[in-house]
Amino acid sequence: MSDQQWQVAGNAALAYEAHLVPAIFAAWAPRLLGSATPAAGERVLDVACGTGVVARLAAERVGPGGRVAGLDLNPGMLAVAASRPVTGAPTGWVQASAGRMPFPDHSFQVVCCQAGLQFFPDRPAALAEMARVLAPGGRLAALVWRSIDHSPGFAALADTLDRHIGPAAGAIMRAPFGLGDEPPLRDLLTGAGFRDMRLDRRSGTVRFGSARELVTAQVAGSPLAGPVGAAGPAARAALLAGAEATLERWREPTGLAFPIGALLISACR
Repeated sequence: MSDQQWQVAGNAALAYEAHLVPAIFAAWAPRLLGSATPAAGERVLDVACGTGVVARLAAERVGPGGRVAGLDLNPGMLAVAASRPVTGAPTGWVQASAGRMPFPDHSFQVVCCQAGLQFFPDRPAALAEMARVLAPGGRLAALVWRSIDHSPGFAALADTLDRHIGPAAGAIMRAPFGLGDEPPLRDLLTGAGFRDMRLDRRSGTVRFGSARELVTAQVAGSPLAGPVGAAGPAARAALLAGAEATLERWREPTGLAFPIGALLISACR
């Protein structure tokens, strides 16, 4: 997978921020930062920052005496990030690849990466860059999803996409869950020069108002827009009907809720 293959286009970044961030990602941001404990006055880098949910929280934590940078390859995501208010540290948004960061050595005390590492085409290079820009003794905090069987709602949606849209769409839905095994992660971190590693298994909850809301948000805010848009009205109607039937088991009085598993990674430089 190249850097460009997992990129959202057009208004997708707005949909991502409006729907996917609150339903999936926002609850993990404080847990991620809690494993790195950024202190007042420190410099923090958020790699694959998306629309900035982790970077904004880091800015609050380090305060006006600190500095935060959010790095992402996608200009649409960065435009949305830059449009949102930030409280605390001065915060900048940088368009660049994780495998080639435009920062001097030892620029930051903390590097964060929430649900981005699995998408990097050259993971060793990206982790080596994270290590390079960290000051000696600096801390890494990263999160990757565990395998998709630890997120049964998304597994069911991937199967539904296979049936009604095609295997390429199902593969897009499974892609975020492709780096959930602990031994390869430890090898990657060791190879990049990190030490004192911890990989903690954590669980959370994905919440949407309904199965229809989940499908429409996932399609609008991710590369699924391409294959689902090209499939035609009948296939899209079948996808919605199939998802509603398949996801019914996780419907609660307040909406749809199902578990998701993550590995919370912490390490030192």
